[in-house]
Amino acid sequence: MQKLPARIAITGNVVPLKEEKVQLVAESLREVMLSEQRQINEAPYTVSGVLSSSNLITTSRSENLKELLDGVEEYGVYRFNLSSCMFIDGHGRIHEVDMEAIEASKVDPLAFLSAKLIDGINRSESRRRALVLFCFVYLNADARDAFMLSVDRKGFDVLAKVPSSRLKDGTSEYVWKQFRFPFKEEALDVETFCHQLVKMEEEAVKKVSGYSGLT
Repeated sequence: MQKLPARIAITGNVVPLKEEKVQLVAESLREVMLSEQRQINEAPYTVSGVLSSSNLITTSRSENLKELLDGVEEYGVYRFNLSSCMFIDGHGRIHEVDMEAIEASKVDPLAFLSAKLIDGINRSESRRRALVLFCFVYLNADARDAFMLSVDRKGFDVLAKVPSSRLKDGTSEYVWKQFRFPFKEEALDVETFCHQLVKMEEEAVKKVSGYSGLT
């Protein structure tokens, strides 16, 4: 039986904000846009090497929000007041999430550039090959292809194409499977994330070279 992807179900009320609140939101968005662009411009080589491969238009929050803020059309802003949250695991089991835990949670420090990181890695053939090596070296999984699925301060998730069973003619049937790669230390900024990713790539290449006697 194939598992379904883990997911969440939330309920709550959608409430329109008053005009003065809308202006505050617009100002906050502009600050976010400036902050994102500043961090991209000041990014060191390890970060720019990843971000430069991504599609700026489709992955940048700044580009997506700029058209909204600069447009002449009026828009409404709504607030979603969360009332309940359920986590549904891959087997369909439902787990209620404590509202206090949600209220105490903070935005992941990589969230603002996560889409660019994921897209930049997935558009790079060399980094895609590194993800395949990660599956082999760290999880002993014989992946034929792999994509970065999600990133956060504690690590990242990879979607890899791995063999599920061997057919009668001797060939293998492949399925896409999700794997988790935790960091040894939390990455509290994009630079640390990219630095740890590069270290893992170097370590994986070194181990594979050792297996093949190429050291």
